[in-house]
Amino acid sequence: MNDILSTTGHRPWPLPTAHWTMTQRWNDLLFAHWPVPAAEIAALIPPGLCVDTFDGSAWVGVVPFWMDQIHVYSLPTIPGANRFPELNLRTYVRESHSNLSGVYFFSLDAGNPLAVAFARAFYKLPYYWSRMRIDHTGDREFLYTSERRFSRPPARFRARYRSLGQAADKQGIEQFLTERYALYTSSSGGSIFKGQVHHLPWPLERAEAEFEVNELPAAHGIALPDIKPLLHYSRELVVYVWALELLPKPHLKTAGAPVPAA
Repeated sequence: MNDILSTTGHRPWPLPTAHWTMTQRWNDLLFAHWPVPAAEIAALIPPGLCVDTFDGSAWVGVVPFWMDQIHVYSLPTIPGANRFPELNLRTYVRESHSNLSGVYFFSLDAGNPLAVAFARAFYKLPYYWSRMRIDHTGDREFLYTSERRFSRPPARFRARYRSLGQAADKQGIEQFLTERYALYTSSSGGSIFKGQVHHLPWPLERAEAEFEVNELPAAHGIALPDIKPLLHYSRELVVYVWALELLPKPHLKTAGAPVPAA
């Protein structure tokens, strides 16, 4: 733990001065990303955040993985809530007032109802309880299935993915998509919250995947292009999360407008 928290030279800004509130490990993760017109994503982003772009496009990610080693600071481990699959739908944004960047989640599906309730209550994140399963079909090869419970429209996902065992580049688009140290979420009243995160640089590998069903984007008003996504695999990474901060009220004239990548 101390090695991770003391390794900060890769971060775009210093660690928060407050104590972290949660730590967890993400395992066997697939990053699947598609370019989407920035104006289409801007219409889905709340005021106070702007779409972050690379090569003129917004990017939408579908990210399946499973997590474990979940620990809330100063609390005992909750039995039955320390290991479960998660699947998130995300894009990348900047704060309108400061230009700091991070991840904006359209949805997060999890296979544990306790974790869903906790994340909704304390992190205001759009978590959904889903039937989920990960089958290891080979060395770093997986069949991942998810079906959101009580959902209209449906939000099913089924994909096979595998690592190719080769290190991926960590410059340009890879850096843009993965080296993010904040998450953003919003309340029904329009308030924007920021949660700072910390981890070591992602150890990325090249990957292959076949998507048999992917209803998540459409369930949240996103139309993915009919092209092959950009794919990366990561075996594991420990992540630290801090308590949410309320951001200043936005200036509506800048809300949602795309901004170019730095």
